[in-house]
Amino acid sequence: MTTHTTNTLAGRVAVVTGATSGIGEATARRLAADGASVAVLGRREDRLKGLAGEIGAIVVSTDVADRDAVERAAAEIRSALGRVDLVVANAGVMLGAPFESAHTGEWDQMIATNVNGLLYTGRAFADDLIAAAADGQPADLVNVGSIGGHQVFPNYAVYDATKAAVAHLTRNLRAELGPRRVRVKNVEPGLVGTELGDGMLDATNRENLATWRGSMEVLVPEDIADAIAFAVSVPPRLNVAELILVPTEQG
Repeated sequence: MTTHTTNTLAGRVAVVTGATSGIGEATARRLAADGASVAVLGRREDRLKGLAGEIGAIVVSTDVADRDAVERAAAEIRSALGRVDLVVANAGVMLGAPFESAHTGEWDQMIATNVNGLLYTGRAFADDLIAAAADGQPADLVNVGSIGGHQVFPNYAVYDATKAAVAHLTRNLRAELGPRRVRVKNVEPGLVGTELGDGMLDATNRENLATWRGSMEVLVPEDIADAIAFAVSVPPRLNVAELILVPTEQG
């Protein structure tokens, strides 16, 4: 893994959700390396503490599906680091299964995390972002979606629907917040080597996902982190509004 160390984000205050592994962890590392003060959110506090010890982040153990918990986390972060001007709403779950046999509790979990959790995260920091932009500072809300938001994958209907919601929410928030100079962007990865999908109850789907990932050279979390770091470091006049990031072999 290549370690990047720059000062491109010096003075910025960043929040990364779902930072216990994968894309969230890699993004927190990259933003810290680029000079940002970072707060990491997630449900597995032990992992967050290990990461924070390495990169100097503050830890807030939070389930983004709990609106009140997210609001408390936002207040704690402001108290520790000051106004937030960079939010990476990355927390998400992927639980695939045939529609007619899926456990509906998995649907509830995906909607709670991928849609509601993303909404709660954006709302909790919206005032910070608007105020930072009004002061002439860069202000970024990065929603991590998926190519499933605009492509069709059998047995992933509900997951894909949640990511389609992320895509269209992001477009609408750009129309609402962009005129106030808040940059809202959607980063949509394809196949990445992470824990995403490990918890799905449908064993056949888990096996098929592992086979699919093994059929090509998939992306690594640092690829997505690098793209996010680029997107938030460009001049404030430029918004990298949508990024689709897929393995070359995925097309």
